[in-house]
Amino acid sequence: MSSVRVGIFGLNRGAHFIDHFLANGAEIVAICDKNPRWLNAATKKLGNSVAAYSDFDSFIEHPMDAVFMANYFHEHTPFAIRCLEKDIHVLCECTSNSTMAEGVQLVRAAEKSKAFYMISENYPFMLFNQEMKRVYEGGTLGKVLFAEGEYNHPGDPYSLAGMYLFDSEKHWRNFLPRSYYITHSLAPLMYATGSLPVKVHAMPVYGPLPEDCCRLDYKGDKAAVVTCLNDDDSVFRVTGCASFGAEENSYRICGEKGQIENARGSDNMMILNYSHWQVPEGKEAHNYYQCQLDDKDAELIKKAGHGGGDFFVTRKFLDCIRTNTRPEMDEYFATRLASVAILAHRSILNGGIAYDIPDFRKEEDRVKYENDVASPFWYSDGTAPTIRCSSKPDHHPTKQQVENFKKALEEEMKKQ
Repeated sequence: MSSVRVGIFGLNRGAHFIDHFLANGAEIVAICDKNPRWLNAATKKLGNSVAAYSDFDSFIEHPMDAVFMANYFHEHTPFAIRCLEKDIHVLCECTSNSTMAEGVQLVRAAEKSKAFYMISENYPFMLFNQEMKRVYEGGTLGKVLFAEGEYNHPGDPYSLAGMYLFDSEKHWRNFLPRSYYITHSLAPLMYATGSLPVKVHAMPVYGPLPEDCCRLDYKGDKAAVVTCLNDDDSVFRVTGCASFGAEENSYRICGEKGQIENARGSDNMMILNYSHWQVPEGKEAHNYYQCQLDDKDAELIKKAGHGGGDFFVTRKFLDCIRTNTRPEMDEYFATRLASVAILAHRSILNGGIAYDIPDFRKEEDRVKYENDVASPFWYSDGTAPTIRCSSKPDHHPTKQQVENFKKALEEEMKKQ
């Protein structure tokens, strides 16, 4: 299959992938979003040949080979399952599931389907993370013992620039626990080393937003410091989505013989150090260098978002379909990430106790969680949260935050 017919569901984020699908030879045949603003903008970009839908029920009936799932963060699973049931390949934005029960449902559906499921996690394909994977797989570091991943994404709480991301007070971003958006900090380490988390515990970093800002601070937490014990006895320490200090993404892999990390705040500069008695031939004990992009699509990658990661996941997904090759970041990889995220927050709510991470390849692990629907989110059908999103039971937005947010949201809605 050379030409792949793709549908995009959710155009606030999904529109960013239009150029990547087209550049990789796919045909975008259908788009869907309930917001006329995003739907009209994408239709204008793609032309009248694309079929535009405002409801998923009609969209899913359009003839297509694959769907890019970019709707609300916490509502991917039921739509992904409907695609898989029709043998439509799914490239799904993060996260794969917002409850443990949904993780079980997704894996069961994927196993029955003739189509592939792939999580659209882009940070492993940032240039410095690809370099870490290359060096680790080269063997000079030895077996991984410890690794760190920090995705730090603070924002100006007084800025109105990001208000287009919200559509109500109950929007998922207002209720997102710090551990839930863990893919950007944990996935690069898993992908580079092959290590799979089997136990997790976490602690919160509490720091409420200013009382008079225009953000609804339901969380109060700045970060979740998450520690994972892995199936190879290594340990990872990651932050989930943090908002302390300054914005940056940093990663470190420590092996038996040496370690590699990206230099914070640099342009793809790497620090590669070895113990002085275990320096590989042709290397120095201390190496500081800039990793280089060597790829046939280099110019397209440089233009892509998230350090080129958006282009890489699109290309990999289409390559899997065309070659009938199972994705590396499949439903098992994706639900392992989601399980860490969900159970890390549960650890925070329960004083930092450790939780075993299920392996949804095993039916006994699925049965344990198939009815676990605990969630901190409001859903589109009106379903309310059943657990809190903050580490503090008595935390809530201030009156001034609520008033400022409502005013800012009203102004944003006038633009649509």
